[in-house]
Amino acid sequence: MHDYLIVKTLHILSATLMFGTGFGTAFYMFFTNRSRNVAAIAVVTRWVARADWWFTTPAVIFQPLSGWWLMRQLGWEVGWNWVGLTLLLYAIAGACWLPVVWLQLRMRDMAQIAYAQSTELPARYWHYERWWTVLGFPAFGGLLIVYWLMVAKPF
Repeated sequence: MHDYLIVKTLHILSATLMFGTGFGTAFYMFFTNRSRNVAAIAVVTRWVARADWWFTTPAVIFQPLSGWWLMRQLGWEVGWNWVGLTLLLYAIAGACWLPVVWLQLRMRDMAQIAYAQSTELPARYWHYERWWTVLGFPAFGGLLIVYWLMVAKPF
């Protein structure tokens, strides 16, 4: 039972880190983009990309691994229950998050170039920003429901 409690604690902490870092970085990037300040955007996009790599990515990997281990320890099965719905929503969020990461990296690169050359951001940056925003809603909404399912275990 000692191993179970350690893994459960790490699972909860990684869920918190994944959601909190994702929401926090999205907040700063979203509102910094609204400022249209190229210098600020260059700094924020660079740090958002790093935070996703350092914090979000390891948590995204750890979550299903630790969740699977915890399920096995409790003898739970995947079916049309809260576990199955959680996995479905996690997959949908991941399907949105992967392109978001790709977009963030391209946006970071464009912002760095625009700042170094003292130019405006290209139109492609704003096209990517729209997709980044649109994809963020189902990703965060799905993870918010996953978080609730993890706590409530309603069915």
